[in-house]
Amino acid sequence: MVSPQRSSQIFSIALPIIGGMMSQNIVNLVDTAMVGQLGSNQLAAVGLGGFLNFVAAAFFMGLASGVQAMVSRRVGEGRIEEAANPLNGALIAIFFVAIPVSYILIQNSESIIALVNSDPNVIEHAVPYLDSRLLATVAIGMNFSFRGYLAAIEMTKFYFKVLIIMHSLNILLNYMLIFGNWGFPALGAEGAGLATSISLMTGTLIYFYLTVKHTKKYGFGMHLPKKETLIQVIRISLPSSSQQLFFALGFSALFWIVGQIGTKELAAAHVLTTLTLVAILPSIAFGMSSATLVGQALGRKDVDDAYQWAWDTSKISMLVVSVLSLPMFFTPELLLGVFLHDESVIQIAKVPLQLVGIAIIIDACNLVLMSSLQGAGATKSTMIVSIVSQWLVFLPLAWFLGPYLGMGLTAIWLSQGLYRFLQTIWYAKLWKQQHWASIKLH
Repeated sequence: MVSPQRSSQIFSIALPIIGGMMSQNIVNLVDTAMVGQLGSNQLAAVGLGGFLNFVAAAFFMGLASGVQAMVSRRVGEGRIEEAANPLNGALIAIFFVAIPVSYILIQNSESIIALVNSDPNVIEHAVPYLDSRLLATVAIGMNFSFRGYLAAIEMTKFYFKVLIIMHSLNILLNYMLIFGNWGFPALGAEGAGLATSISLMTGTLIYFYLTVKHTKKYGFGMHLPKKETLIQVIRISLPSSSQQLFFALGFSALFWIVGQIGTKELAAAHVLTTLTLVAILPSIAFGMSSATLVGQALGRKDVDDAYQWAWDTSKISMLVVSVLSLPMFFTPELLLGVFLHDESVIQIAKVPLQLVGIAIIIDACNLVLMSSLQGAGATKSTMIVSIVSQWLVFLPLAWFLGPYLGMGLTAIWLSQGLYRFLQTIWYAKLWKQQHWASIKLH
């Protein structure tokens, strides 16, 4: 059992993040439901374009792990006035790198999409959607770094506020730009992409305003980061960024594998992935809570306390996600019917969704242990585990069972559950070994 005091500390950080992510869940669901009304081709295009955008932004998203690890360690050490220096460095790096990367990708988006899907009907809608999403690559990277920083200083209430505003705006813009309501042009899938990008950029501006106003005592925006700080942020973040990049590429490879089976399966996979994200986002929030508490404990040089935080948070995360998994397992057709209007696609997705209901309970522990290792600075270890288990185990198995043997989407989703279980066992072993306790962050 987890003591009430420790549970309170975990929830005090995680609950605002969970609240904000619940609004993200709603946006994901509304987005999928709205685009689903346009047809399977548009739904498949948005799913494909969304994950290719994830690939583009993944490297910059990974900086959040380095920011959170370094900021929380400084808070634990009592170095309050310079705690925000890692965030200052991350924002500068993102600004100067993400803009040219976005431009290059937009110029080559059609060729990139054609590499992973040959259906001209899907490509027709995926290109403008991806182009509109790539406009906000800078915003995505900065927003994730802000999230890591706010979690590290235990001010996640600001994260919650920003996400509520962003996602409310996103839903409103979706209504206006997808279907052409209130005199706006009906842009279909492209409208969904523009709505998301505008809301993300708005969120970045709000983050700057709130952090300048409320976190000056941590040194945010007060001075440029030292060269050593910037180098260490990049050094700690590079493995995490690489992990995010390969994870995103792996998802794109998964969509390519599913696309070899058929467009209906691709549309089903998009909905399955969206519903999975709805259920695991609380686990990501608990993982961020654990990363902060682990980092602060290590800053106080209390290794035993740091070690216990990961296990206590894992127990709570698994309990919460178990409740969320029940509708997936017992009423899959009801959930799928909200997003899919083709009965044949619903039947394709039914059993895979039930498998998701089981797998996300395991993934709750997986995500917390991974975040705890990253919070301790062990980003190289998590990178190795993630890349090996995804690229050398899951993806080859998914291709072999799916397109090669013709066993369909159910076999692919079963192999996905097995690979997440393998990851959990591996992370648990690394956590028990406690090599992470000797990592120095300055």
